[in-house]
Amino acid sequence: MPCPRIRVVLGLLSWLVLSCVRVPPATPPVQRVALRYHVTYVRVPEHALEVEVVLMPGAPRYFRFTQPGGVDVVSAYREEGTRLDVEVVDGGVRVPSGVRILRYRYALEARIRGRGPDLHSGLGEGDAWHVAGRAYLLRPHEVSPGLRAELSVSEAEALLPWSPDARGVYHLRGEDLVDSGFHGFGGRRCQVVLVDAVIDVALLGHFTHLSDARVCGWLEQAASEVRTVRRAFPHPRITVRVIPVRGRDAPLFGMVLWSSPPSISLLLGEASTEASLTRDWVALHEMLHLTHPALLPRVSWLSEGLATYFTELARARSGRQSAQRAWEELVDGFARGRRSARGRTMEQVVASSDFSQGTYWSGALFALHLDVEIRRATGNTRHLEDVLELLAERGTTSTLGAFGVAVDSVAGEPVFDALLARHLSRPAFVEMEGLLEALGVTVGVAGVSLVEARDSTLRDALDGPRTSGISR
Repeated sequence: MPCPRIRVVLGLLSWLVLSCVRVPPATPPVQRVALRYHVTYVRVPEHALEVEVVLMPGAPRYFRFTQPGGVDVVSAYREEGTRLDVEVVDGGVRVPSGVRILRYRYALEARIRGRGPDLHSGLGEGDAWHVAGRAYLLRPHEVSPGLRAELSVSEAEALLPWSPDARGVYHLRGEDLVDSGFHGFGGRRCQVVLVDAVIDVALLGHFTHLSDARVCGWLEQAASEVRTVRRAFPHPRITVRVIPVRGRDAPLFGMVLWSSPPSISLLLGEASTEASLTRDWVALHEMLHLTHPALLPRVSWLSEGLATYFTELARARSGRQSAQRAWEELVDGFARGRRSARGRTMEQVVASSDFSQGTYWSGALFALHLDVEIRRATGNTRHLEDVLELLAERGTTSTLGAFGVAVDSVAGEPVFDALLARHLSRPAFVEMEGLLEALGVTVGVAGVSLVEARDSTLRDALDGPRTSGISR
């Protein structure tokens, strides 16, 4: 048996030998494609989407439509070609054993006749159609983190949230099937190219007074204004679908879905004019939702409040409207919100509706108050935009609690919880007069005036010109 000294020497030699041996890095497991989707755009007898799903070895056996109602029966095919019709029950489809292929039809026109047109179930005409992926894409009931799928489209140019490869194939993760965003088929295309982002646009119909280039310019203006709130555009690529609405002459409505990357759809009156685009706030409002992470669970009053508040500041910072006009818009919005609140506490207002004037504008008032408190605490050196930057560094999703932690970190002292409790527990908009007075925003018979006051320097910083630090 070796003596202790020899054992030490042998141990050192072993260590030296092992340290010289290169151990190859562990190879990550190959993530096999479990599902292959093919979507065919059909024109006759009516516009529809025919979907085929090929189940690869190890594929799930229980599927569902996230938004049920568009498909009643799915045809299932076994290896030998035997066909079985499987009923969709409460949105779910249980695949019989031995089945390799699923096929079904999402009838766009029939669906619209049954429900009426909407951004989710579908709308369009001619060869330009819009639908949410959740309405027509069958996806696994339970999605494992490693699930991978491929998707292709034929017979129409499609604009989906994701980027296809050179063969036109989309490579999807399981979560892409769950949060599948908005999809456009047909129509025309344009592209907004920023220094730090690309926006791919589908124009799903025609406009009587606007060229395609002008519609794309409208979106470029909104995107540039987002960069007065964030140092860079929040995502390197997003997609936008613009849908004309007959008999209307202005931008009407928009919505963001938190696909990855996010997808936006906008309803624009077919008779919209240059003047109506110049006055518009809808496109900017929807893009401003991208400046903060998705809040889970949803906190509609904060998400809508941030976008509503920054909509007015961003338009002033870009020069599209004056500072005077920005404060007039904010004051008018707060007044509409107060009328909608009808004396209820903010907590009662935001609990009763996701999309009331009270929800939007009580959230906007809180955002303004929060911004002012951060600026007061830091001598006007930090602001609410810094909170958004900090949250973006931490991920694409967040919570109300994490938002508050980020606020306190930027402010350098506890701010968020006390201010939120103060707003929620009292009648909605009760903080408005004192806050506006301190900022030097006075409301009289002649309208809104901007005057010198305790925090008027903060007001000037809020609505004054800003640059993102990135030049074109």
